[in-house]
Amino acid sequence: MAYKDLRGFLRILEEKNLLKRIKAEVDPILEVTEITDRMCKSPNGGKALFFENVKGSKYPVVTNIFGSFERMSLALEVKGIDDIARRIEELLSQAPPKTLMEKLSMLPTLFEFSRYFPKHVKTAPCQEVIERDNPDLSKFPIIKCWPGDGKQRRGDTETRRHGDGLTVGDGRFITLPMVFTKDPETGRQNCGMYRIHIYDKTTTGMHWHIHKDGARHYDKYKALGKKMPAAIAVGSDPAVIYSATAPLPESVDEMLFAGFLRREPVEMVKCITSDIEAPANSELVIEGEIEPGETRIEGPFGDHTGFYSSADYYPVFHVTCITHRKDMIYPATIVGKPPMEDCYIGKATERIFLPLLRLDFPEIKDMNLPMEGVFHNAALISIKKNYPGHAKKIIHGLWGKGQMMFSKLIIVVDDDVDVRDISYTAWRVLNNIDWQRDVVISEGPVDDLDHSASWPRYGSKMGIDATRKTREEGMMRDWPEEIFMSKEVKRLVTKRWKEYGID
Repeated sequence: MAYKDLRGFLRILEEKNLLKRIKAEVDPILEVTEITDRMCKSPNGGKALFFENVKGSKYPVVTNIFGSFERMSLALEVKGIDDIARRIEELLSQAPPKTLMEKLSMLPTLFEFSRYFPKHVKTAPCQEVIERDNPDLSKFPIIKCWPGDGKQRRGDTETRRHGDGLTVGDGRFITLPMVFTKDPETGRQNCGMYRIHIYDKTTTGMHWHIHKDGARHYDKYKALGKKMPAAIAVGSDPAVIYSATAPLPESVDEMLFAGFLRREPVEMVKCITSDIEAPANSELVIEGEIEPGETRIEGPFGDHTGFYSSADYYPVFHVTCITHRKDMIYPATIVGKPPMEDCYIGKATERIFLPLLRLDFPEIKDMNLPMEGVFHNAALISIKKNYPGHAKKIIHGLWGKGQMMFSKLIIVVDDDVDVRDISYTAWRVLNNIDWQRDVVISEGPVDDLDHSASWPRYGSKMGIDATRKTREEGMMRDWPEEIFMSKEVKRLVTKRWKEYGID
């Protein structure tokens, strides 16, 4: 049974003693971050945090809900994230039917998948309160994560204060938003997660990178000279929130994917001021529009790289309506030096989307995107090597595959290496490398947040072939065998271990 909404997930976390309620008053300016950061860096990601009393707002804040492997599995209602990968592999392994009986045998699978298409409803919890005449973002407990967030040059933004609420331009960001946009040509809707910089009560920045679907939609509206409608949903059931982060092809609806994950369709409701649809079970929906060509300085922001991403010009989002639940709960995430909550979301993506990589590269056995590499800085890949140059083919192939193009370092090893064992993998790599022969340096797109690149969004990347080398690859001598103890001796020592008197 899928979670009905965010609070259904929170109830499960509380029942399992994985959520800590904090009754003391906390400040959304930096204090929530410091508490959450300490929890994220405690053993196994600590607990989810429910801040009941947030200064300046009557609404509570919840953080770190995905911040452990256990909570991530609970969020997607599986024993382990690999269970989802197996479901995807089963779907992808379906061969085209050739006979009538084969077609009939596929009907249950097709019927199951058809059940996941989004369901449209006319009334929704997220529209219990509708604020159209005087929408006001200042009443919500939007957080400021790090001291330098939104610290802009003089003249870039206003700094006046609205009563006891939100300070205009004080560096607050919506950090766990689901941004819904629609392609003006196809009418196809998209959902992405792009941070939202709060400028004032009714104006925000829209930080989407040029490689994202939302940015492509914006470019189309800009070419048409039309205002672009959009909606920012905050808080939903965990499968919907996760799906907003998933690196899906543009043709795949994130809400269909969420339905697949939760095994039930996502209920969607039409916004009050546009044709955009948002999850009906959301806690908060901010409706608005973007004027083509209007930009404003957005950022800086303490990002998942552990560094501040630079301030730059991005489109401006004007709020036209706000709807929310009467007893709204505001979810937020804190990013920064790993490990943080987003690391566990990223590890889920690594496991879930491995079967899709295997569609193009069936020789790939496993993949590990280490948390320390913040996912786009390093990828460890094990393959079943079949021919000379096979590893370098994989390196170049991955750089041409979706968001893998951002990988600054790809290391390829043989299939007998467990790439999840970082220590053993490092030992194998460092022993197998001849730097002149095995290293590939290339140039191309890099992540928008890569501050080390000489140019924005463009830089160099490295591939390392750490597989065993053949003579065809220039190896002038035989490759040595790895040291292993015989199985008989290992069994003998295991059997006699207590006799040795070793503690």
